[in-house]
Amino acid sequence: MSDSSRDTAEGAGWGSAQLGEYRRLMPSKVEKISWLNPKTLWAARNGVVASWFGDPTGRTRSRWVAQRAAAGAPADKVIRREDPERFSFMVIGDTGEGDDPQYAVVPGFLKISQDTRFAVVASDVIYPVGSADDYGTKFFRPYQDYPAPIYAIPGNHDWYEDLGAFMRVFCDDAPPLDPEPAPRPLTRAWLRSLLWHRPRAEDGQHLDEARRLRAAPAQQTGQPGPYWAVDAGPLRIIGIDTGLLGTIDAEQGAWLREVSQGPRPKILITGSPLYVDGEHHPCAIEGGGTVDDIVRAPEHHYVAAIGGDIHNYQRYPVDVDGRTIQYVVSGGGGAFMHATHTIPHISIANVTEKDFRCYPLRGDSLAFYSRLYGRRLHLRRFFTLTEAEATAVIAERLGIPPTRLPGEPARVTFRTRLVASLLGAGGRPDRTSRFRLPVRKIYTQLFSPSSATYSPPFFKCFLRLDVTPEAVRLRCFAATGNLAQEIDPPVEDEVTIPLPRS
Repeated sequence: MSDSSRDTAEGAGWGSAQLGEYRRLMPSKVEKISWLNPKTLWAARNGVVASWFGDPTGRTRSRWVAQRAAAGAPADKVIRREDPERFSFMVIGDTGEGDDPQYAVVPGFLKISQDTRFAVVASDVIYPVGSADDYGTKFFRPYQDYPAPIYAIPGNHDWYEDLGAFMRVFCDDAPPLDPEPAPRPLTRAWLRSLLWHRPRAEDGQHLDEARRLRAAPAQQTGQPGPYWAVDAGPLRIIGIDTGLLGTIDAEQGAWLREVSQGPRPKILITGSPLYVDGEHHPCAIEGGGTVDDIVRAPEHHYVAAIGGDIHNYQRYPVDVDGRTIQYVVSGGGGAFMHATHTIPHISIANVTEKDFRCYPLRGDSLAFYSRLYGRRLHLRRFFTLTEAEATAVIAERLGIPPTRLPGEPARVTFRTRLVASLLGAGGRPDRTSRFRLPVRKIYTQLFSPSSATYSPPFFKCFLRLDVTPEAVRLRCFAATGNLAQEIDPPVEDEVTIPLPRS
């Protein structure tokens, strides 16, 4: 097994590493998405519009679900597979930017996924707005050689065009929804309709051609809708659609409560992680209650909740009344990397730094972003930190030993402390000022999203879950874009999750 980032800097992908061969899989012309481009931000405006003038996602989702039911989809939205009691599946989140970081994941994903029965995309299949004509280069082409079905739950970006393309691809080519009646003038709904982004009339002209790349019968899914459950071996996997704003409607909430009944062990896949960046986000259900209330209920037998949306890996083993539920963030499948160095000292729900895991390591994240902003601001000599310097200053700020001991102890200087502060590095609870949390949130939301066309290491990741009647073995594998990690993807985290007996 190759070194991981927890072992060596080389295992993290630093140094004069050889570029991987993933570019052979890419089209000759690649669209470069930049989240600093006003045109991109304007196209992806529906989330902001919904927060201002009301979120129509629940009503639109209900119409999609009713249409699929009329077409013969099972009423309980359960996909009943014939998998053995011992099987494996993959989870990959936030994939579809269509450039180097997404394709850099593919060789390792294909290697590690051999003999798996299916895969799940956990949020944001396509960026920036889920357009149908983007599926060719951002879904069908990269995963054409994965021989099994790929199920998916939509993320907020898939909803930016009212989920039309997602439904066509994953739900038996669902026809478009009939238009809703025009809203009354001068209402919030009317104002929303004036600003709402809608797909181009010609969008999807190339979708049939793209489908041929994954046309084998064994690759098809036939999902019953944007949310679903899969019964596979001894496990039930439940995927929920959290829409534009990270909540679910009352209809989906009632369904979730129903399919969560029974003694079968369950894993939740969600577009909005329930624990992330040292915070608890239980995910509200319209009409009352939260998704996490359902996950924590002992009679539902959940053992894990895996969420996308945040583009890195995090794991929180939370004790719930004497049993452990693994709360996982897995959104590192292709989109730009959300920083981990902004995550503060972990102390939440009895989870401490000793229990918490993340990828990339905070020091690697800080070193990555110091290079990025040094290049962007033309201040490389000032901003750029070595991985050893970044690891040392993170250890000092959080009051923890270095996760990876550098070859030579790095000296923490005024400059390294200043760069860490400017880049929003997290701190210890006993040193948190009243300014730190807002600064971290502003950094995460404003400065982190940007172009995904960095050079390696990309710090991407994906999951493999091996299921037996007794346990689920969850492993997080890294993809850096370098050849060494492409040939032998390192394991960045591993946990065995016991399954309750029926």
